[in-house]
Amino acid sequence: MNPDQHGAAVAAETAGFVATIAAVDLSLPVPTCPGWTLGDLTQHVGSVHRWFTELLRRRIQQPPTSRAVDLRLPEHPDGLPDWLAAGAGEAAEVFAATDLDEPMWAWGVDQHARFWVRRMLFETLVHRVDAQLALGLSPHVDRVLAVDGIDEFLTNLPFASSFAPLTAQLRAPHQTIRFSCTDGDGDGDWLVGLRPDGFALVADRAEPRAADATVRGTAADLLLLLYGRLDRRSDTFHLLGDPDLLDHWFAHSAF
Repeated sequence: MNPDQHGAAVAAETAGFVATIAAVDLSLPVPTCPGWTLGDLTQHVGSVHRWFTELLRRRIQQPPTSRAVDLRLPEHPDGLPDWLAAGAGEAAEVFAATDLDEPMWAWGVDQHARFWVRRMLFETLVHRVDAQLALGLSPHVDRVLAVDGIDEFLTNLPFASSFAPLTAQLRAPHQTIRFSCTDGDGDGDWLVGLRPDGFALVADRAEPRAADATVRGTAADLLLLLYGRLDRRSDTFHLLGDPDLLDHWFAHSAF
């Protein structure tokens, strides 16, 4: 996917989120985000949108020293769906006015403005799924989006320790974990190498030796698994190799 597609998908995912929470009780709990209600979830997503949009508007070149931004929250929770939609509209305007290939600070690998659009997309998508699960719905995740989301997650996770501190413990004596899609035409395969000093995606994924552990499932299910929304021990996934290595990964990779 390219940055323009990411921007369009942010709009589509937000619209799906808004449609999900329109005319429902926003005090309902969100089981996949313990302690949060649907109202809390909506406010979180809208706040992230406004924060990322401000970063893009300012084209920051250094890590920000403050996260203060005018959220313009509605007076009543019933206004949160429209508030969320309005924030996505502002984001779309900033996307259109920004050279997304312009260099810019980001906490992940891609030090360009496009990083924030892609990050906003998957923040929105995963929480749209949370909202639908909270209402007993069966979420659909487009396969192309899911493949891109898995890649985005695994590419950036090694740089997330400032807000996901357990990732600093993802170390092992040169072991590998493969995440492999069971749907599609051969794309959708990621090999993560764990070393004594860290971990990262392996550039040459066609290593001659088998991975020490493998998780196989559809792209959509693998994306939700990586984000902790599914249980790898369910029949949804096929697990191979070292179970202790998988335990180690999932105990320390929460985003």
